Amino acid sequence: MAQMYFYYSAMNAGKSTTLLQSSFNYRERGMTPVIFTAAIDDRYGKGKVSSRIGLQEDAELFSVTDDLYARLQDMNTTQKLDCVLVDECQFLTKEQVYQLTEVVDKLHIPVLCYGLRTDFRGELFEGSRYLLAWADKLVELKTICHCGRKANMVIRQDEHGNAIADGDQVVIGGNERYVSVCRTHYKDALEK
Repeated sequence: MAQMYFYYSAMNAGKSTTLLQSSFNYRERGMTPVIFTAAIDDRYGKGKVSSRIGLQEDAELFSVTDDLYARLQDMNTTQKLDCVLVDECQFLTKEQVYQLTEVVDKLHIPVLCYGLRTDFRGELFEGSRYLLAWADKLVELKTICHCGRKANMVIRQDEHGNAIADGDQVVIGGNERYVSVCRTHYKDALEK
């Protein structure tokens, strides 16, 4: 029975690495996975999912206007899909998360989504909110703060390393802009 999974964490927990490992496992068994990633995140090239440890694979792009159910239904008619893997799923809209539940429920294809739970303000992304509500399985991937505790928050930094408390929810960046920390160090950084 197909299910929807939401693998979430702070940054640098290995979400993309885990996604790429899942894709490899399906391919190794002669099955066909399809990978999607957000069109707005092109840090590693358009249509690429890359991990910090050097793994990389081509991916389909999604933007906020895409009907993912229609796209996957069309893809599934030309080649049977065995799994859908979605990187940067926090950028999905509510409608797209619903469309992916339809992929699970009507097309009977498992959907594995990987992304951030919260933004630099500690607030849920739209895609994450609805994945938390509608996914069949929730899996937290863990990373650590510089103090050794579990990092469950993300700090956005300016060019001088100072924490930023305001701004647009989405600003694409990596280690040069974001740091994963525990809640205590998150609050400490914002109080400075």
